Amino acid sequence: MADTCIECETGSGDKVLPVQTGGSVIIPCYYDEAYAEYKKYWCFDATASYSSCSTLAYANETKGKVSVIDHPDQSFFILTVRNLQYEDTGTYWCAVEVGGIFVRDAIEQLQLTVQSAPDVSVVSSSVSGHKGGDISVECLYSSGYQNKVKRWCRYKDQSCYTVGRTDTSQNPSVQITDDGRRSFTVLMTGLRLTDSGWYFCSVGKQEAPVQLTVTATVSTDTSTERKMRHTEERFCLSQD
Repeated sequence: MADTCIECETGSGDKVLPVQTGGSVIIPCYYDEAYAEYKKYWCFDATASYSSCSTLAYANETKGKVSVIDHPDQSFFILTVRNLQYEDTGTYWCAVEVGGIFVRDAIEQLQLTVQSAPDVSVVSSSVSGHKGGDISVECLYSSGYQNKVKRWCRYKDQSCYTVGRTDTSQNPSVQITDDGRRSFTVLMTGLRLTDSGWYFCSVGKQEAPVQLTVTATVSTDTSTERKMRHTEERFCLSQD
């Protein structure tokens, strides 16, 4: 899969993340590489206007059930919120403290919705595969979202692949099939190391994050050598 997908649809800026009651959510917040050394934080504003946003945690610290870890070399920070309850539903912001009286901080709005049965979710929020191999992700949605647009998107550049698109602009290494009931499956083939990163299943404006890790394949020679050593060890033990 290519790192960028100019021909694909662009993801929406409105992010709604449904989370199960009592569950946790891990969210990647991307920022411009120029902000690598700036202070990052996660905040909440009940008015949904950011004007009186209350900081819940700064980067590289844990406060209560919120943890924020910055990865300046990759231009994003990872937000983890645990044990979410109904009262945690609301509007939040990933933010970078730019500084200055007349300079607004760089922000991205996120809506968390805590539900007993999330409208959109994934079977596994973390998947891994080998270079050249395949992975599949199963995305679940409630019955009310059967007719909504389903997509598989990458956080880094917001490139998306859409269910129902059959033209040649779609990358052949990404296939999406919708069962028409309550789930759609994403199949990525011919994985490359650069495919590692954060993605999300999208149904309408609802999103569910997924982390993909692609590792280098183990060489045939190395595997053969290990088998030979193991056989020799067993032979030596039997001789003793």
